[in-house]
Amino acid sequence: MNRRTFTKKLTQQLSVGMAIATPFNSFATTYKPQKIGMQKPKSLKPGDTIGLIAPGSSVSPEKFEQALSNMAALGLNVTYTAAAQGKHGHLAATDSERLADLHSMFANQSVDAIWCLRGGYGCTRLLPHINYKLIKKNPKIIIGYSDITALLLAIQKKSKLIVFHGPVATSVFTDYTQQQLKSVLMDGKDGQIIKGGGFNYPSEVIRAGKARGCLTGGNLSLLAAMSGTEFEMKVKNKIVFIEDVGEKPYSIDRMLTQLRQSGGLKKAAGIVLGVFAGCEAKAGSNSLSLIDTLKDRLFDLEIPVYYGLPFGHIDDQCTLPVGIKVELDASKGTLTFLERAVS
Repeated sequence: MNRRTFTKKLTQQLSVGMAIATPFNSFATTYKPQKIGMQKPKSLKPGDTIGLIAPGSSVSPEKFEQALSNMAALGLNVTYTAAAQGKHGHLAATDSERLADLHSMFANQSVDAIWCLRGGYGCTRLLPHINYKLIKKNPKIIIGYSDITALLLAIQKKSKLIVFHGPVATSVFTDYTQQQLKSVLMDGKDGQIIKGGGFNYPSEVIRAGKARGCLTGGNLSLLAAMSGTEFEMKVKNKIVFIEDVGEKPYSIDRMLTQLRQSGGLKKAAGIVLGVFAGCEAKAGSNSLSLIDTLKDRLFDLEIPVYYGLPFGHIDDQCTLPVGIKVELDASKGTLTFLERAVS
């Protein structure tokens, strides 16, 4: 995957309101509860302290200042170590330094939540060495996306903790991004609805229908890279969310094929796709379009599939709690939270 920061805006930002909850109808797939309950971290409140970490690639001084500004806009204090601003080749610091930073933020009782500064590359290197028992004993919000997918899924699986796929600390925090963050991490109400098709982002019903299940997923390149390892995504009876950036349709095809063949993607209850920024084929190239590629790889699974929910490498993005129960209505392009994500 092209790990460069995706800087081009897809469209002019449009103002949009939050969707209004509607009553539930009958479901194509019956939700089957998990055997082991997930821990819900404490909600955020103004004045809380955020531990900023860089578990993957390094962060420029300008981006770091942007992260501080973003946290201040949310009324949050910050703490960080030298590793958060370090540089070790393409990584923010050595594996041992980044690992120690992660562990110290979970162990530090004065840190209320952990926010990843950026993705890039490097999180998968840490997974076998993480102290998951430490994390389980000190449950906190941890949030990020892109390469952070690896960290989130491993922690959710090994520590039984609800984690959050959302903007990194250096992201552009639009009004929608902030509003959605607050509704999930601070207000924590159930019944919230995320709706696709806004901000002029492309959207499409790939296969109509409704389904319920626990939410899992993340960046496609990471989901494929983790396939076949002890940290791979488990999809049976779950709603799987997927996004990527800067990949051509043939590459999307390859990674989805890998997930189909190694992870039993057809066992999922439903699939919701974000905005695959910069993933269209060049004009005149010998390639299927992005949407046609997604249809080719996902329609025959015979489960609800929708493309265009606002998450991924885009400015206006929602925050998705990994591990909570949700409802996907692919026909309407909505994802409804059936429980709160924080305590």
